[in-house]
Amino acid sequence: MAVVAAAVAAARRRVDAGAEACERERMAAPRATVYKAQLNVTDIDRNHYADYPLTIACHPSETEERLMLRVLAFALNAREELAFGKGISEEDEPDLWAKDLTGAVLLWVEIGHPDDRAIMRACGKSEQVVIYATNANAAQWWASLEHKLTRAKNLRVVAVSPESREALGKLAARSMDLAVTIQDGDVWVRTPSESVQVTLTELRAS
Repeated sequence: MAVVAAAVAAARRRVDAGAEACERERMAAPRATVYKAQLNVTDIDRNHYADYPLTIACHPSETEERLMLRVLAFALNAREELAFGKGISEEDEPDLWAKDLTGAVLLWVEIGHPDDRAIMRACGKSEQVVIYATNANAAQWWASLEHKLTRAKNLRVVAVSPESREALGKLAARSMDLAVTIQDGDVWVRTPSESVQVTLTELRAS
C-alpha cells in the first residue's frame, strides 16, 4: 500500500508541475490589445444605415494599420450577422465572417494576400468570399493567381491603396468614434477631427 500511495503522490506532483508550467506559459504569452469603436455606417450604395459598437482585439503581431483595415472591411460589408473572426491568430477563421442561424457561412472576409489553395478552401466554405489586398503589389499578386481561380465564382478581390492603408492607421486609437460613408463607390472614413478618403480598386467582381 505504501508503494501505491507513493506512486499516486508522485503522479499528482507531476500533474501539478505540468499545470503550473502551462499557467506560467499562458501568463508569459503576449496578450491582445483591446480597441473599442463606435462605428456609424452610411452606405448609400447598399441602402444600409446602422450603428455598431465594436470591440476589436489587436493581436500582438498585428499593426494598427491592419486593425483599421479590419474595421474598414466591417463597414464595407456591414450586416447584422457580421462578426470578427480570429483571423491572424487562427488559420481556419477569416478576419470577418457572417453566419446564418444554422451556422452556415454566408460571407468570408480576409485581409491580405492568401495563396490560391487557401482561397479555394474559403470559397468552398462560404457563399461569398471577399479579399482585401493591401500592399503596393496587389495587382501583381492577383495576376499571378487569377488563372488558378477561374472556378471560384463566389470570389471578390479588392485592392486597398497603400496611401489609404497608411492614412487609416493614423486614425487608430484605443477608443474611437468613426463614421464611414459609401456613395457611388467612394469611401470616406471620418473621426470628429479627421477624414480619410479610401481608394479601392476592384480586381475581381463576384
